[in-house]
Amino acid sequence: MGTVSGRSPCERPRRDMRERVENEPVETLLVVGAGPKALAVAAKSHVLRTLGLPAPRVVVVESHAVGGNWLPSGGWTDGQHRLGTSPEKDIGFPYHSTWARGRNRDIDQAMSAFSWTSFLIEHGTYAEWIDRGRPSPQHHVWAKYLQWVAKSIDLELVLGRVERIRHGGNAVGDQWQVGVVDADGNRTELTADGLMITGPGRSSRALAEHPRVLSIAEFWDLAGKRSLPVASRAAVIGGGETAGSALDELVRHEMLTISVISPMATLYTRGESFFENSLFSDPVKWNALSIQERRDVIRRTDRGVFSVRVQESLLGDNRVHHLQGRVTKIAPRGESLSLTLTNELRADQVHNFDLVVDATGGQPLWFLDMFDQQTADLLELAVGGPLTQQRIESSIGYDLAVTGLAGKLYLPNMAAMAQGPGFPNLSCLGELSDRVLRTEPARARALASHLAAR
Repeated sequence: MGTVSGRSPCERPRRDMRERVENEPVETLLVVGAGPKALAVAAKSHVLRTLGLPAPRVVVVESHAVGGNWLPSGGWTDGQHRLGTSPEKDIGFPYHSTWARGRNRDIDQAMSAFSWTSFLIEHGTYAEWIDRGRPSPQHHVWAKYLQWVAKSIDLELVLGRVERIRHGGNAVGDQWQVGVVDADGNRTELTADGLMITGPGRSSRALAEHPRVLSIAEFWDLAGKRSLPVASRAAVIGGGETAGSALDELVRHEMLTISVISPMATLYTRGESFFENSLFSDPVKWNALSIQERRDVIRRTDRGVFSVRVQESLLGDNRVHHLQGRVTKIAPRGESLSLTLTNELRADQVHNFDLVVDATGGQPLWFLDMFDQQTADLLELAVGGPLTQQRIESSIGYDLAVTGLAGKLYLPNMAAMAQGPGFPNLSCLGELSDRVLRTEPARARALASHLAAR
């Protein structure tokens, strides 16, 4: 059985799990990051146990707040910009559980109590939201929704920063040991059967150390304080939604030109038709696509694309331009910065700016820095070679965990290529929670319970 061992001020008192199934062994799933994926899994586990179905105990480790990456303090937004997807794609969407035969409708109905609509109804704003045309909420409101879910399910939360992750060992076998340090420097050692890592990593990285080269965290911090450096020529590096939000902010400031730098031939808009969206909401068709077809879908609809709303706001602004290329050098030149752009089929180009925002987004393999050498070696053996993004992505199984690794390591942010494009984002959180929680022991116990009930 899994345990969360060690007590410190960063761990709140455990609650009495009244929904625990009588005499059933309890596995423990530890989730790094208290964002939508963590809340989806924790809420589904809460629902399953309330219905008398076996599910792991879910413990979430978060460095500062539930939904923190949607708040100004998280470094990825100022909290005022709007969600790029519909909020109705909430933690239970698409409400089509396949977890336990004969009980799936009960599960979906119970999950609807934690829906975006239920959140609005409880706060008395549902009618207004409908009358305003179902607008996407601002990021800080989405964070409030996640915090409401956490409070509703009595989320077991450990506030602290993960500093070390170890897999296995003589004392814990195939379990995970996770070292956490809280804001006061107190350390806690947590042990769990499964580990799920979420989130984009740090937002404080920038391509160069210079006061006019801003990381996305620095950009939003200064924007929130209305202290962005005065600039006439600004550049945003990146072609995805992180860059799109930064551009959406910059067009509100007095600048002569705003350039978007990305390796793509142009700025693409995220595909939002039924046909594209259905692949995100229901990944059942994904396995029938070839690898090249999957890459085409992801490139066209998810990676390096702007939301329709952001793209429309930029179209009418003649200050915004696109420059194709990869930034390979940043050099100070007087009061400005010289950026060298490299393209495969033509000579390098040099452009000058007086403000640069590095909005290239999170690093997919950021979590590897927390692994000790033994754990990294075990992961290499599981994926069949050095730990590259492509190799880890290819190893993700149906349950969104790395195949061949004893002690489950769930990496939904890296599951797009192997399992479907909706798992890294907000497009099918209900399906994500089904897959993560549907461990073989849990499935066997659920089937036995169903057969006994008949």
